[in-house]
Amino acid sequence: MSKRVNLREFQQNLSNRMHDKSRMGGRLSMLGVEIAGQNYLVEMTDVSEVLSMPSLTPVPLTKPWLRGVANVRGNLYCVADMAAYMQQGTASGAISNRLLLVAERYAFNAALLVERVFGLRDTSRWRRDEKQADLYADEQNVVWRKLDLIGLLGQPEFLQIGV
Repeated sequence: MSKRVNLREFQQNLSNRMHDKSRMGGRLSMLGVEIAGQNYLVEMTDVSEVLSMPSLTPVPLTKPWLRGVANVRGNLYCVADMAAYMQQGTASGAISNRLLLVAERYAFNAALLVERVFGLRDTSRWRRDEKQADLYADEQNVVWRKLDLIGLLGQPEFLQIGV
């Protein structure tokens, strides 16, 4: 008889293995994403899951960057359009748009809407800007900015979604 695997357990196991690999040898792997045409890095430990765009239920009387609420396996997540929150347009709505679910350890049922996900990036050989610690340049001199998720979750503007 084949062993039945719970999807949530499978994804958590995969996430744990990716986190373990990212710590091996002192290497720091981050998830590369695009927001408003710019490249960002998100620490893998800050994200519990990456999803395709589900259907959203609009929430009245909220800020324009709050796109709605998504039901993910029975849990409700507020979906923040990161481009709109940064006042740099809105997510395109293309099939490449993805949701980054904030890691459960932060106790926020929040999802960040990004244009696309590029995949894992090993920044151990990248140059860091001396003046701005959150800026990186990869081997092709492409600039990446680190998204400070902890800082974002602590911003009063992000926490106050009502108009």
